[in-house]
Amino acid sequence: MRKWTGILLGIVAVFSLILTFSCTPAETEAGRYAEDRAQIEDLQARYMFALDFGDLDAYVSTFTEDGILDIIGMQAQGHDEIRKLLGGAPEGEAAPEGEAAPESEAAPAPKEAEGPYPSTGRHNITNIVLKIDGDTAVGRAYWFHYGNNNPERSANLDSYGHYEDEMVKIDGQWLFSKRVIYNEQVADWIGPEENPCW
Repeated sequence: MRKWTGILLGIVAVFSLILTFSCTPAETEAGRYAEDRAQIEDLQARYMFALDFGDLDAYVSTFTEDGILDIIGMQAQGHDEIRKLLGGAPEGEAAPEGEAAPESEAAPAPKEAEGPYPSTGRHNITNIVLKIDGDTAVGRAYWFHYGNNNPERSANLDSYGHYEDEMVKIDGQWLFSKRVIYNEQVADWIGPEENPCW
C-alpha cells in the first residue's frame, strides 16, 4: 500500500510541476503587462500633477535625460532645454530675460479674469492606448483641461488634444523619451486627421 501511495504522490507532483511550468509564462507575461501599464499610467498622472501645480523639477523628471518634448513647432531635447522651453532656467542659470514660455497642453493663458480668488486649471487624461514591448512602449491618449478663469470661478472645459508618446523603462522606472502634444484649440497645434493609433 505504501508503494502505491508513493507512486500516486509522485504522479501528483509531476503533474503539479507540468501545470506550474505550462501556466507560469502566460501569467508572468500578463502580470508584467499589468504592472508596466500601471507604472506608465502613474507616470502620466505625475506629469499632470507637476504641470498643474507648476512643479518644474517634477515635470522635467518625467523625461529621460535626453527626452524630447514636442509641442508642435516648439521642440526641446534634454532636461535643460525642456526647462527653458517651459520658462525655467537650468539649476544655477538665470532665465533669459523677456523669454515667455508657452503653456504645454493649454493654449497660452488669457489674462486672468476678475474674481474672488486666483483662477486655476486642471489637466486630465483618458483613452490611454499602450503598446509595451519589453522596456520600451508607445502610447496614445486624449487630454483635456478644465479651468475657472472667469468672474464666477465656474469650471469650464477650455482645451483638449492628444498625446503621442514614446517611453522607456530605465532602472525599473518608466520615463518619457518623447512626448508630442497636439492641441485642438491652437491652429498650428491641431492633430492630423487620421487615427493616431496603430
